[in-house]
Amino acid sequence: MINFAKSKSVLLSGLLSLSVFLTGCASTKMDTHNPEDPFESMNRSIFEFNEMVDENFIEPVARSYKKYVPAPIVMVVGNIFSNADDVVVTANSLLQLNFESAAASAARFLINTTFGVFGMIDIASDISQASDLNVSKRNEDFGQTMGRYGVASGPYLVIPFLGPSSIRDAVGVGVDSLIAHPVTTIVYLNQVNYLDTAVRTPIAAGMALDKRAKLLDVDRTLEEAAFDKYEFVRDAYLQRRESLVNNDDTELHK
Repeated sequence: MINFAKSKSVLLSGLLSLSVFLTGCASTKMDTHNPEDPFESMNRSIFEFNEMVDENFIEPVARSYKKYVPAPIVMVVGNIFSNADDVVVTANSLLQLNFESAAASAARFLINTTFGVFGMIDIASDISQASDLNVSKRNEDFGQTMGRYGVASGPYLVIPFLGPSSIRDAVGVGVDSLIAHPVTTIVYLNQVNYLDTAVRTPIAAGMALDKRAKLLDVDRTLEEAAFDKYEFVRDAYLQRRESLVNNDDTELHK
C-alpha cells in the first residue's frame, strides 16, 4: 500500500519544476531553423522513435481492434471514453470562466451518463442535432486554460510515446491527467492498492487504443500529403493549438 498524502503535492510541484527546467533549456540550446522548434534535432529523433514504436506495435494493435471488434462495440467504447473526457472539459471551462461551455459539457455528461447508460450512447449529440439545445462536444484542457490566461506555449516538444506537444501543453496534460480525469486522477486517493491499479491501468490503455484507432484513416492522408511528415505534424499541431486557445476552431470534437 502506497501513501499518497504527500505524493500529490510532490507530483504537482514536479510538473511546475519541469516547466521551469525546460524553459531554461530553451534559452541555452536553441536551433535557429525554426524559433518555435528550438529542439528540432532532439524532437526529430523522438519523432522517429515514436514512428517506429507505432508502426511495429501500436498501429497493428489498433488495426486489429477495428478489424475484429464489432463496429457497434467500438462506437460504444469510444462514447464511454468521450463521456469521461467531458469531466475535464467542464473543469477547464469553469477555470476559463466560460460558463456556457461549462454548462453544456456538464449537461452532456449528465445526460449521457444517465439516459445514455454511463455514456455508452451519445444522446446529447442527438439532442443537439434535433433541437436548439446546444450540448455538442467541446474541447478544453488545462493547456488551453493556461493559454487563455496569457501563458505562452513555449518551445515545441515531441514526447516519447505521446507525440507532439509544447512545454505548456505537456504540463497541461499532466494536470488534467492527475487532477481532472476520472480514470487517471489521484485527487481523492489517499493510497493506491492493487485492485485500483488493476482496474485503472487497462482502462487507461483502452483509452489510448481508442484514440489511436480513430486516427487510422488520417495516417494514409498524412503519408500522401506530407513531403516532410515531421514538419507537417508540427505545423498542424501548433496551428490547431493556437486556434483552440483563441476559441477560433469550429470543430468541437476531440
